[in-house]
Amino acid sequence: MDLETVSADGFGKSLTGVGVNLLTSDVKQLAGLLVGVFGATAHRLSDDFAIIRFGGMMLQLHHDATYGSHPLHGLLPENPPRGQGVQLFFFGADPDFAVAQAIMFGGSVVETPSDKPHGLYEGTILSAEGYAFTAAIPSKEG
Repeated sequence: MDLETVSADGFGKSLTGVGVNLLTSDVKQLAGLLVGVFGATAHRLSDDFAIIRFGGMMLQLHHDATYGSHPLHGLLPENPPRGQGVQLFFFGADPDFAVAQAIMFGGSVVETPSDKPHGLYEGTILSAEGYAFTAAIPSKEG
């Protein structure tokens, strides 16, 4: 499927499994963070929408205004952080690189890269709206 030309209807009908959709006040800024920090790719990027692809995962970004008639729109907080408690992992993304790039793309480092007891080497970046994105690779410890 060509993510640049597929219709909204065709894209929607193709989705399977678990889907992730993040509501944001600035689609292009959040997409830029995900591309610049994690090496994801952005498709159909506009002020209102983007498809973000990383490995075999896709997530969608929607501008708040696109949810005007959806019940979730009325639940959005007026002040950030809106993503509290949400942590999304980018398995295979280099934590050292992600943390080094975070500030340049509007993120802040909340956890510097370190080896974890569960066998992963992780670093976590917080987006301007409070979504936590974690780059994770197998632990560097033997």
